[in-house]
Amino acid sequence: MPTVLVVDDEASIRTLVEYNFSRSGFDVETVDDGRVAYEKLKQGASKYDLVVLDLMLPGMDGLEVCRRLRQEGVQIPIILLTARDEEVDLVLGLELGADDYVTKPFSPRELVARARAVLRRTENREEDAQPTSSGKVLRAGNIVMDVARHEVRVRGQLVEFTPKEFELLQYFMENPEHVLSRDQLLDRVWGYSAATDTRIVDVHVSHLREKIEDDSKNPRYIRTVRGIGYKFTEGTSGS
Repeated sequence: MPTVLVVDDEASIRTLVEYNFSRSGFDVETVDDGRVAYEKLKQGASKYDLVVLDLMLPGMDGLEVCRRLRQEGVQIPIILLTARDEEVDLVLGLELGADDYVTKPFSPRELVARARAVLRRTENREEDAQPTSSGKVLRAGNIVMDVARHEVRVRGQLVEFTPKEFELLQYFMENPEHVLSRDQLLDRVWGYSAATDTRIVDVHVSHLREKIEDDSKNPRYIRTVRGIGYKFTEGTSGS
């Protein structure tokens, strides 16, 4: 039975989330303070399978909790809870290594579905890291991805990627010259079968471009297919 740590300073939100996770088969622990949550996770992250983390918290805000955990190598999956007017913080949170986000007000069922999807992806990453995938290396232009070692080199230099950025780049590299819609990427990389907010795809594509392209504004590898999505190519630069 997976265990989720819910971190939110609003009692009504904690109660709602705890109830819906519990009835869906999760063990749930709740915390109302960011610093308390950080200390719990720093000392015993292995007790939890997932964190649902609000951005605006007393003690330590959600972004700082996320940043510190990732800096210290704690890779527990994190889903951010964010208000609609916190988009800049949301982008930063994803950049810091959060796995997903849900915008308030949210559907409890959607949050549970997102949590299950994140946990499935985490399990798949662990399976991919087993010896069965050893030796799998993807190449495209100046990009070399070692899947088993979870390493990417761009122009010979080792580049750091968040787990989700790595998965997205891997999917692009395994499907070169294919036009991939945002919904398709959400389904295959994030594990969502239903249409949802596709901004998370655009944010991650933007981060990938900054890391792999010579000019992120005039990309060579990840091309925009207007009105549809993206295409990974080794062709000439475009948009």
